[in-house]
Amino acid sequence: MSDHAAKPTNPILVSSVVSIAAFMEVLDTTVASVALAHIAGSLGASTDESTWVLTSYLVANGIVLPLSGWLSDLMGRKNFFILCIVGFTLTSFLCGISTSLPMLIVFRLLQGLTGGGLQPSQQAIIKDSFPAEKLGMALALTGLTTLLAPILGPVLGGYISDNYSWRWIFLMNVPIGIVAAILVNTLVVDPPTAQKKKVDSVDYIGLSLIALGIGALQLVLDKGQQEDWFNSSFIILCTIIAVLALIVAIIWLWRQKNPVVDLKLLSIPSFGLPCLMLFFVGVALYASSTLLPMLVQANFGYDATTSGFVLSPSGIALIFIMPIAGKLVNIVQARHLISFGMLATAFGMWATGLITPQTDYNTFLLMRILQMVGLPFLFVSASTLAFSKISPENSSNASAIISLSRNLGGSFGIAMVTNITVRNQQVNQTYLAQHLTYADPGYNTALSSYTNAIMGLGVPHDQAATAAMGKIYQELLHQASILAYRDAYNFVAFTLVVLAVVALFMSDNDPHKKGGSGMAH
Repeated sequence: MSDHAAKPTNPILVSSVVSIAAFMEVLDTTVASVALAHIAGSLGASTDESTWVLTSYLVANGIVLPLSGWLSDLMGRKNFFILCIVGFTLTSFLCGISTSLPMLIVFRLLQGLTGGGLQPSQQAIIKDSFPAEKLGMALALTGLTTLLAPILGPVLGGYISDNYSWRWIFLMNVPIGIVAAILVNTLVVDPPTAQKKKVDSVDYIGLSLIALGIGALQLVLDKGQQEDWFNSSFIILCTIIAVLALIVAIIWLWRQKNPVVDLKLLSIPSFGLPCLMLFFVGVALYASSTLLPMLVQANFGYDATTSGFVLSPSGIALIFIMPIAGKLVNIVQARHLISFGMLATAFGMWATGLITPQTDYNTFLLMRILQMVGLPFLFVSASTLAFSKISPENSSNASAIISLSRNLGGSFGIAMVTNITVRNQQVNQTYLAQHLTYADPGYNTALSSYTNAIMGLGVPHDQAATAAMGKIYQELLHQASILAYRDAYNFVAFTLVVLAVVALFMSDNDPHKKGGSGMAH
């Protein structure tokens, strides 16, 4: 790496400091999800209305993510990062003291806008703080933020909401944000390539198209299942807006000399394909982090706190595996590690699909760890390969596109598995109900067994038979739901296996060459 990128402060210290702020922001993408019932009850709103607390944040976050590279150039990366921390901290405080749902939604929107630049700025700062031969280990640090925060979000959100007040899931950001802003201001130094650049004019058309397209797309992904997808005129309208705005935005931005989002970076093979892989990191991470708490709460009677703790041990596994992935990326071809990561994650998803109504807590813990063990290899290797041909001047723009890819993947993954689960539950229910006939020996045996058991409690035969049929139908619904979750996990597993094959055709990164990632400067 060029001498101008050298920092007077230890790069590990700088990386730790900027990761605090980014971790706080990524945490807030999931921490509120398990607190919606508490929020709705406290503010006198319905559960459906309270989902806008999540949607407003994701929409605003998605709009800012692709623009963060341009905003870093406009203000200087350090100035932009500190502004994001201060804005995120202030809006977190305002979220925590909100007295009505509309007020909370507005402040969550502002929280998403101010926090959207933290992830890409963190990654760009870390990338420019380390020499090229240590890029893998550097990106392992960003991986801990990216992969660990969504796992701990439901754990913290559930525990705080169940034992204290939902307001603390926002207020806890305030002291962390203050400390992070002071430390960043003290320790982080912008290299010349990341300092404020002169901007002749603002591309308002490009800004508007990106904001409109990404915002509408996030609305479709987040609200699609709730609104019954294309049976809703609202979802149809948002889809049309998203498609048209993004098509026009791509054409417009490609022709600009200084675009607000540099899409030409995607034409670099070593950048474009890794971005696709990181999209599916988001799919796997957020889909699995959403499915498992839903599964254990809906079918196994876990409360929000216990379902959160099902996820937490996998975070410990990540802490140990991430440094290993960071070291291996300088020894093994990135595409081979990406393929391995895809296959390992796919195996974890498939294994979770083997659940039965008798699956216990410890088995769920093991399944969750199996889901996560491949993601560090996938994340670190794809990120390293993505940055391998990116110059320091383009670090912020590249980080913005990478973060957008990952976050859109997360939204897409949640929408996809939720839809599969809901639809397949109905399909499985219909299929299983076909066997509830007197011609089926299993049904007759179960009906007789339940009827006799209920009659043993002193209930007349006719009432006992009716109650037995109700009991069997409850079990049918239970099994149909579990099968639907199995279908969702298997779909994710199949997708990842296909991508594991695709990854083998990605470009080499020459890990044995000094400089590890072969970065161009």
